[in-house]
Amino acid sequence: MAGERNGGEVQPANGVHGGEVQPANGVHGGEMPEIRYTKLFINGRFVDAVSGKTFETRDPRTGDVIATVAEGDKADVDLAVAAAREAFDHGKWPRMAGSERGRVMLKYADLVEQHAEELAVLESLDAGKLLAVVRVLDVVSCVSSLRYFAGAADKIHGETLKMSRQLQGYTLREPLGVAGLITPWNFPSIMFFSKVSPALAAGCTMVVKPAEQTPLTALFLAHLAKQAGVPDGVINVITGFGPTAGAAIASHMDVDMVGFTGSTEVGRLIMEASAKSNLKPVSLELGGKSPLIVFDDADVDMAVELAVSASLFNKGEACVAASRIYVQESIYDRFEKKLGDTMKSWVVGDPFDPRVNQGPQVDKAQYERVLSFIEHGKAEGATVLTGGKACGKAGYYIEPTIFADVKDDMIIAKEEIFGPVVCLMKFKTEEEAIARANDTRYGLAAGVVTKDINVANRMTRSIRAGVVWVNCYFAMDNDCPFGGRKMSGFGKDLSMHALDKFLAVKAVVTPVHDSPWL
Repeated sequence: MAGERNGGEVQPANGVHGGEVQPANGVHGGEMPEIRYTKLFINGRFVDAVSGKTFETRDPRTGDVIATVAEGDKADVDLAVAAAREAFDHGKWPRMAGSERGRVMLKYADLVEQHAEELAVLESLDAGKLLAVVRVLDVVSCVSSLRYFAGAADKIHGETLKMSRQLQGYTLREPLGVAGLITPWNFPSIMFFSKVSPALAAGCTMVVKPAEQTPLTALFLAHLAKQAGVPDGVINVITGFGPTAGAAIASHMDVDMVGFTGSTEVGRLIMEASAKSNLKPVSLELGGKSPLIVFDDADVDMAVELAVSASLFNKGEACVAASRIYVQESIYDRFEKKLGDTMKSWVVGDPFDPRVNQGPQVDKAQYERVLSFIEHGKAEGATVLTGGKACGKAGYYIEPTIFADVKDDMIIAKEEIFGPVVCLMKFKTEEEAIARANDTRYGLAAGVVTKDINVANRMTRSIRAGVVWVNCYFAMDNDCPFGGRKMSGFGKDLSMHALDKFLAVKAVVTPVHDSPWL
């Protein structure tokens, strides 16, 4: 535990082993918010599941039920896809001028901004995320995503082709059709808009399935979309489980593409479903085991601060988390001591308390999964530098756990853990660092800390990853493409590249008779 209670409040403790976490009832300094939207959103209306089934979404601080949510399955997906198909084939959204779609999206962004506090509280409550961070990062990112792609909606254009014969050729970039969008639980709202915003700009219609652990914000955002004037059928939200609702989307013969963010294992299933159905294109943003490489010319204080945020931000529930930290051997001992000292003031507790650094894992299954990896690390002989166990009497809290003396073939160094678990290792040479950084089946992100521009340039060109950050981490922006390589998937979110997966390129050719030039 990294904090102890004093009069009902969380206070930093002397290290991560003092005190108990006792999550509060309701939210910190207030009451539990009203949960207004718990039904499926199909064709502009909130409706019960065809089966009448529901499931519970739980507060990760306590394990208590927050709300009961409609459980959609294949029958509901069929209805949602039919609504999206009608809206695409006969509705006005894909036929609007891009500038008009952009105006609707700007209104949508304004509404998200106006409801920022309600959205932030829902997200923190459902996912165990720090409310202070959700307010200034997640919600702001949602608004900026909508505004960025609103500006892109009227800038989608083809090109004129220089044909070699008496032909005139040009290309059109047309909306692909009905998009199936399956989003994860670690950044529910950000991931919603990372897919919905470019799909809207492109003129697509869509069926969104949020993760069953965190369904509440997607339903709230669907409500705001209707208020903004997004036509009925353009955005549909089906809450439910992956093997039923998610599988129905991936295998649906009338879904034209699938965008998925989540585990590599599920990504494989989505590709398989695509191959067995209508060969719909897929875009996959999957797992990672990202390295952070600290060279001996780095400022150690800065490098430790960066390493902590790179590995433990959002309680380690981040696909790009720097869970493998390689430190050059001449500064390794200083780095390890500084890291250990830094963690003494780290506070685990109620995510609604602004003094807390780390909230609970998202649910019981993820909590138990992370703890099982910690036990693997101990069994394989890694040294627990900090943490190493669960904390608190209720909820899904885990001490931030840093392992030293880690070898590259250990399970904790190879598998994506998706929790507050870090592997600390040393290296000698630049060549060794490159080889070990690339010795993974993943290729999502990496970080390099150095003052030498030549080292930075060689490292960024040598590491096989979708993004490499130099002297920074989590440096994401709407204009910077994001996506992985190898088993971290393919396709890009963010930037104008994100539009590509929602557009089909069509070539148009006509004869040119008696033209004075070709």
